[in-house]
Amino acid sequence: MKLDRLLGITMELMTKKRVAATELASRFEVSIRTIYRDIELINQSGIPVASFAGTDGGFELMSGFFLSKQHFSLDDFSHIYSLLKGMEGAVGGEKFATLVNKISSLQPALLDEAFQKKIIFDMGTSTEEKNILLSLLKAIDQPRRVSFTYINAFGQISERKMEPLNLLWEKGVWYVEAYCLLRKDTRFFRVSRITKHKVLDEAFSPNTKPAYLSNEEKQGITVRLRFDTTAQPQVFEQFPGEFTHHGDFVEVQTTFYSRDYALSVILSYGSQVEILSPDDLKKDLIHKLNDIRKIYF
Repeated sequence: MKLDRLLGITMELMTKKRVAATELASRFEVSIRTIYRDIELINQSGIPVASFAGTDGGFELMSGFFLSKQHFSLDDFSHIYSLLKGMEGAVGGEKFATLVNKISSLQPALLDEAFQKKIIFDMGTSTEEKNILLSLLKAIDQPRRVSFTYINAFGQISERKMEPLNLLWEKGVWYVEAYCLLRKDTRFFRVSRITKHKVLDEAFSPNTKPAYLSNEEKQGITVRLRFDTTAQPQVFEQFPGEFTHHGDFVEVQTTFYSRDYALSVILSYGSQVEILSPDDLKKDLIHKLNDIRKIYF
């Protein structure tokens, strides 16, 4: 809904220094033109949003401006309050309870049972999934590694060990962002596909790069890419200071610290990008494309 999107964009502007139009368009699954129209409506509502052009451009709240409760209706607060209450019930923990208390202090009318019953957010979380979420939440806070069995979208089963970093809830589905010790890279695991989990007695530091990275990952992979000009806005945003414009195309020289991540970025551009070097990455891309082709043929 449009109102939900406007509120969501406003919350993004409140929590980030600057947000790019392409990022907002991807986040809310609309066109960039729609985002510009939404920003104009937010400006008209009395919330001053500054626009910046260039490779590091985007939108941000004007300096010195902050939002107070006068910009949110009781219904707005009711939606936020009910969502937080639902998440508190799904995973527990003091953090959600604290947020609920802060919202209710801004708008005491929310403590009225009539408003609490007005909107119900169903997290759709089973008892088993709640137990996993609680374990992951504790593992993140401690922090401790977690061993588990995972079933991916293709039904493949694997034994994993992870260093959990964040819990995410999107479109009715819980995910855990974690460093996977098997893949040696950051991954998002769908919680409903996790079984036989166990919080281990192995501590880790979430703010340091793991010492068990391969030599390639420690040194990084220097990659040269050639992009079609149709990808220029996204390239300028994703690779600031690493591109050179050549009229009919744009060249980028950058460093990736994970081969899998490099391939995922390259694949996201489709036919708009060509790998110039290294040659072994070209071969890896061809293998990946063949694997994808086998799914459909």
